[in-house]
Amino acid sequence: MKLRILVDNYTFIDQYYVGEPGLSYYLEEDGKTWLFDAGYSDIFLKNAFSMNLPMHALDGVVISHGHNDHTRGLLYLHEWYEKLGRYGVPLLAHPAAFAPKRVGTLDIGSPMTAEALSGVFALRLEKQPLWLSPKLAYLGEIEKTNSFEGHRPIGKTKVGGQWESDFVCDDTALSYRSEDGLVVIAGCSHAGICNIIEQAKRVCRDERIAAVVGGFHLMNPDPDVLEQTVAYFKALQPGVVYAAHCCDFPSKRALADVVPVREAGVNLELEWV
Repeated sequence: MKLRILVDNYTFIDQYYVGEPGLSYYLEEDGKTWLFDAGYSDIFLKNAFSMNLPMHALDGVVISHGHNDHTRGLLYLHEWYEKLGRYGVPLLAHPAAFAPKRVGTLDIGSPMTAEALSGVFALRLEKQPLWLSPKLAYLGEIEKTNSFEGHRPIGKTKVGGQWESDFVCDDTALSYRSEDGLVVIAGCSHAGICNIIEQAKRVCRDERIAAVVGGFHLMNPDPDVLEQTVAYFKALQPGVVYAAHCCDFPSKRALADVVPVREAGVNLELEWV
């Protein structure tokens, strides 16, 4: 599998791509190409065009969760595919991903509803894990098995016409079975990066973790949350960690004390067999 970062908060010196506080990855696996999240704007397309990636020929789109820094780019992909006459591209997400979401009066959810997206994409809204290829798995709704992750709401979401506290149950991730162990690919890890890794182990039936890539939802975390996350990673000993998007410097530094942490940013290319 090949992974290329199209959108991240960070960019690399002397590589003239555009960054934003969002996330989007381009994946190649088993002869197919997948878009994992679409960032906040159209820069995932602009960066992909500069990288000469065939975005017109995607085999599918996977959305990690419904916040607009991961879904607002769908506006531009939807519009472009409509102009191209490209219909029926699979789009996979949790059933709650496209529900309205807000913090106070600020709308933070997807600007496109499931109904609007279905005009171009073939939507599959799925809570259960699903194999996208013999090696690549969609992890479905993440089971929260520890006491320190995923138990605090982020704003509110609309359920059955009522606004309720949003525990971001739609947050999900991908996992790839490499020869050296699992590669866990997270969007924002609102369910908790440790919970996500444990779900990947259960779904893929492998305890080895070769790499963890993506947003860790460690932006000014409570000291107790960071301490327990670092302890988990110390015991886990993954091969390499690419803490991206929503992971602040103090959290990366704390993780780097116990596991190999590498830089992540736009146009980073990674590959596993």
